[in-house]
Amino acid sequence: MASNFVDVARIVIKAGKGGDGAVSFHREKFVAAGGPDGGDGGRGGNVVFVADDNLSTLMDFRYKRKYAAAPGENGSGSRCTGKNAPDLVIRVPRGTVIRDAASGLVMADISGDEPVVVARGGKGGWGNTHFASPTRQIPRFAKPGLPGEEFEVRLELKLIADVGLIGFPNVGKSTLISAISAAKPKIANYHFTTLTPVLGVVRVGPEASFVAADIPGLIEGASEGVGLGHDFLRHVERCRLLLHVVDVSGCEGRDPKEDFERINQELVNFSAELAQRPQIVLGNKCDIATPEQVAEFRAYIEGQGLVFLPISAATRQGLDGLPGLVYGRLKDLPPVQVYEPEFVRDTTPADPRAFTVEQEDEHVWRVDAPWLERILEGSDVEDYESLQYFQRQLGESGVLDELVRRGVQEDDTIKIGEFEFDYVF
Repeated sequence: MASNFVDVARIVIKAGKGGDGAVSFHREKFVAAGGPDGGDGGRGGNVVFVADDNLSTLMDFRYKRKYAAAPGENGSGSRCTGKNAPDLVIRVPRGTVIRDAASGLVMADISGDEPVVVARGGKGGWGNTHFASPTRQIPRFAKPGLPGEEFEVRLELKLIADVGLIGFPNVGKSTLISAISAAKPKIANYHFTTLTPVLGVVRVGPEASFVAADIPGLIEGASEGVGLGHDFLRHVERCRLLLHVVDVSGCEGRDPKEDFERINQELVNFSAELAQRPQIVLGNKCDIATPEQVAEFRAYIEGQGLVFLPISAATRQGLDGLPGLVYGRLKDLPPVQVYEPEFVRDTTPADPRAFTVEQEDEHVWRVDAPWLERILEGSDVEDYESLQYFQRQLGESGVLDELVRRGVQEDDTIKIGEFEFDYVF
């Protein structure tokens, strides 16, 4: 039986590059030597995530894996700054947690209504107006825009529900949630009827309600990936209260005590914190169980300090007081968990002129310096003033001194990014 429910996806997001600064000079009749008037580039678009309650799975991200925001507009003459690019808005189901794929750290939890910027667009480059000086009156170079942030991220959908129904397959969870809420899950008399988590709003009063989630049945070994449990255990993580549904009748030949212990062990194996979540134990199918079976199981559960309620989801026996009992318990519990961001961008100011020098061959040297590459990209290499500015950056940054220290010879080839030139004393 196939399921089109997808609750995990990996995608690449890339914010837009900043627009390049312009190289431009003022041209006007009767105005001599108007000077540089190149404008700055616009900011690249951010990648923004927004919760959409009309979405319930991450299915769309199975078919499209890369999302890129638009670049900023380049600057132009007359000191005109390029337009900032629009943000790329990605809509995801409410409750989606975004993790950095490399580290596994949480970048954002899309549970609220506010848009969240996950990848920031690059700043626009400066136009040649910024480089004019008394000694450099005709700067024929500008700064290119900075690249936007790029991440591979893992999207995890963790349902936002106050209450989670847990238990073995076919114990009556789907029947129960359809009886206490307006949810209409598919119900049949075989294991794993429920292939997708089902949310239902349970009304207690005119302005009192809570959200319950029917989590697909767990089996022994679910926390290690056996059956469907591994795929859906994550949806229990946010629940404040667990309704543990157990078949007290043993009609399928299982021991209700063993079922209860095995499911709790799966919770421990998956998350020690989750195993500590408060539980109310519901003894389902009590209409076909003997009074002795119900009494024995009640004594076992209450002996562990837990609340026990005998019910029959099929006949609605014992269900009238269940919503009020659950709502009263929820009022004493902390709110639904929201995951705080763990991923921290490296905001330590990097050395703006950091570089490395490596010798690739006897007469070939590679200078790794992204800031120098950006200067070259925005320069007119055939213009004397541009080359003078570039030479000065090489000298002031210490690149030339390092090449000399490493033994560079005249006419050796120097590589910087995609640029090559000969070293001349």
